[in-house]
Amino acid sequence: MRGLWLLMLVLLAGCQHAVAPAPVSGEIRDLHTGEVLTAEQLVRRLARPERLIIGEQHDNADHHAAQLWLLQALGEQRQQGSLLLEMLTPDQQPKVAAARQMAESAAVAKALDWQDGWDWALYGPIVRFALSQPYPLLAANLDDNEIRAVYRQAPALSGARSNATSVQDQLLRQISDSHCGLLPESQMPALLAVQQQRDRRMAERLLAAPTPSILLAGAWHARKDAGVPLHVLDLGAAKESAVLIMAEQGDAVTAAMADYVWYTPATTKPDYCEQMRQQFGK
Repeated sequence: MRGLWLLMLVLLAGCQHAVAPAPVSGEIRDLHTGEVLTAEQLVRRLARPERLIIGEQHDNADHHAAQLWLLQALGEQRQQGSLLLEMLTPDQQPKVAAARQMAESAAVAKALDWQDGWDWALYGPIVRFALSQPYPLLAANLDDNEIRAVYRQAPALSGARSNATSVQDQLLRQISDSHCGLLPESQMPALLAVQQQRDRRMAERLLAAPTPSILLAGAWHARKDAGVPLHVLDLGAAKESAVLIMAEQGDAVTAAMADYVWYTPATTKPDYCEQMRQQFGK
């Protein structure tokens, strides 16, 4: 009888940590070992570090579904300290408390003064889940007025890693490519400064946040060779942040960029470059 009772306790304990199946298919890989992981194995590994950065493609619905699942699954593994979002700015931070009182999705978005540039249909489920949890939901980005100030006059950026020529050259190429090569050269230094100051702000907020902490941001902000992780180290952190990048099949993600990658099915993209050429009249 005692053996049966102990078996029941073990089974109950196992149920408390059971993880629901991941809602998204695709290959998950440990980039340092090359090992292919199940979603459950990934969760166990991501539960260990104090700071985790998850990079996304902003318009990919699979990435947001996987992020929500990860937040829920990690919450079953350990007590979460905080969640930080690139999509929230400091002027929205005071509105988080009011948003926690809202039940309807549209009311939450209005209470937060959610910015139109971030598709609420994709981000709403993540935000609403975070607001239902006891840990803080924190802004990680710059305000618009701060971005305009950086664009006009770039502040000095400290740190050998983030100031490396190879890092800044890589970011300049990404900025140019993302604008289809249509930007005037004269704008490039200012846009680089904005990108790096946003990375620096996210790093500062991540270091100040209660741990274990998670930052959700765009893939380039998350990259270990170009983004927030470099700034975290430049600011004096003793340990590197763990990085998971959500990517699409066919994307190139290496161990220099992240610790883990979750490849989701490739999607059809609009011709953004054609749209931009029309916008620029080229």
